Amino acid sequence: MPGTPPTRFVYLGPEGTFAEQALRTVPAAERGSRTPARSVGEALDAVRAGEADAALVPLENSIGGAVGVTLDELAEGEPLVITREVILPVEFVLAARPGTTVGAIGSVAAHPQASTQCRNWLRDHLPDATVVDVLSNGAAAAGAASGEYDAAICAPIGAARHRLTLLADKIADHPDAVTRFALVSRPGPPSPPTGDDVTSLAVYIAHDRVGALLSVLMELAVRGVNLSRIESRPTGEALGRYVFFLDCTGHVADVRLGEALQGLRRVCADVRFLGSYPRHRWSPTVNGRPVPAPAGLSDADYADAGAWLARLRAGELS
Repeated sequence: MPGTPPTRFVYLGPEGTFAEQALRTVPAAERGSRTPARSVGEALDAVRAGEADAALVPLENSIGGAVGVTLDELAEGEPLVITREVILPVEFVLAARPGTTVGAIGSVAAHPQASTQCRNWLRDHLPDATVVDVLSNGAAAAGAASGEYDAAICAPIGAARHRLTLLADKIADHPDAVTRFALVSRPGPPSPPTGDDVTSLAVYIAHDRVGALLSVLMELAVRGVNLSRIESRPTGEALGRYVFFLDCTGHVADVRLGEALQGLRRVCADVRFLGSYPRHRWSPTVNGRPVPAPAGLSDADYADAGAWLARLRAGELS
């Protein structure tokens, strides 16, 4: 992040969850203070109020899809921007107090999403155990540690924090599942382009205009800007009114993305800039590098065309 590095971090709590585990991969957060929040809204409001420098909140999951409450919070209220994304593998473990065996487990604490994602493993290995819903993965680990439950499905960090013994790891039905988190701060100049960046937007289309969404997509397509994600959420104004969340390949400093943003500003009812930030990993890639822009649509092509037009306006035809 540009300027003074953040030192005060808040994240969707409680402690011992995947959110804390993701935050601790950010070097500045590992050195700074980390405070759990009770909700996504509370975490983001702490940043808006200046009580924290940055908040880490879940954005989407490869199994469950977008986290609607995060999108809604980013689209409303005082503007905030994403400065970094963290993609974390969702590796659930079965943990219990030392000395517990799998055969002795009669009750398992789990967040509903966790038990759903581990349904096949539970059916195959603990068919007679009672699965008890709890509020978070951290609460599951705490309940097992206190003896309230025989075992917990939780994140590795939760098992370690409560000194639980791992009885099984990587028990999720989808071993490649990941959650994408966003590190969110108050608005400021974005970090410089890296060559593999993401720009996130919240776009409000003109609902009384035929083909309004198509116009949005065309502003990106004609400039070779790849749309890596589009998600709609109701605005709450009336049935059928939506805000569209876009993830575009590129940086606000890039010529072609900059022109696309100007085009969106012209054709949309409103556009909220949610940040330009480095991609967590190279994707999509060709031999480890970002997919190049189509012929005629690279930043160099735009710069050449702009210089040519400037010469024409100056009366230079050679």
